[in-house]
Amino acid sequence: MNTEMKKPAHPIRTAIVIVVVVLLLILFESCFYVVHQNEYGIVRQFGAVVDVKSEPGLYFKIPIVQQTSTLPNTVLLYDLPVSDMISADKTTLIADCFAIWRIEDPRLFIETLSGSVTNAESRINANVYNALKTVISSMTQAEIISGRDGRLVGAIMANIGSSFERYGIDLIAVETKKIDLPDDNKTAVFNRMISERNNIAAGYLAEGESEAKSIRNTADRQVQILLAEAEAQAATVRAEGDAEYMRILSEVYDSPEEAEFYTFMIALDALRESMTGQEKTLILDADSPIAQLFY
Repeated sequence: MNTEMKKPAHPIRTAIVIVVVVLLLILFESCFYVVHQNEYGIVRQFGAVVDVKSEPGLYFKIPIVQQTSTLPNTVLLYDLPVSDMISADKTTLIADCFAIWRIEDPRLFIETLSGSVTNAESRINANVYNALKTVISSMTQAEIISGRDGRLVGAIMANIGSSFERYGIDLIAVETKKIDLPDDNKTAVFNRMISERNNIAAGYLAEGESEAKSIRNTADRQVQILLAEAEAQAATVRAEGDAEYMRILSEVYDSPEEAEFYTFMIALDALRESMTGQEKTLILDADSPIAQLFY
């Protein structure tokens, strides 16, 4: 009975097929590269940059010959070390600031800074520090404090200018977190400020008291003048009233009978005024008008 025997697959041939398939897969995979969101895709050929991709996606490259890398395509923040500065009025200040930046030109960034973010931060630190030192040394402490509304950082940015363009960097902004006195100087400065404010307050108080005294003296003089004028006017009115009264009397009692009646009434009024209290005894001269009432 003839039985046809099936030969087993040769193991070496199978291994070769597997290796070839794996190599093909690796080669196929090395033909493509992925650029993610917020990054640049850099393609180098023999060390030179031949292509830059700024949009996310899947791209082709020549395997083995070309190599890829990435750079951040987003806004970056660099926090500068805290530094001592001296203002124009020789006041020592502690400055703490940070820079906001991004890579604008990846090719130029790679050529000048070897594509290193660390090298870029080192350059930012040096340039921003020098600009900050120059600006603060040209301003007094009071100008620095009042310039925190934006004028200080505006002067820093103006001093830096376009110096980062040659590195392919866009320096978006420089902001100050804190510009303060050293801890060992704060107490003395605060005490001096309090003393100065107390002196200013004392000056204002003395000036106010002087002004108040002047106002009171002016008011007192005006009151005296008004009182004198009122008294003079009252005396004039009284004199005019007395004159009018005498004129009326002279018209009413212009006859002997009327004059005698007027004298009688005056004597009667005087007697009534004299007979007050417990004492009812009067000692009168014989010529007294009151005595004439009893004759």
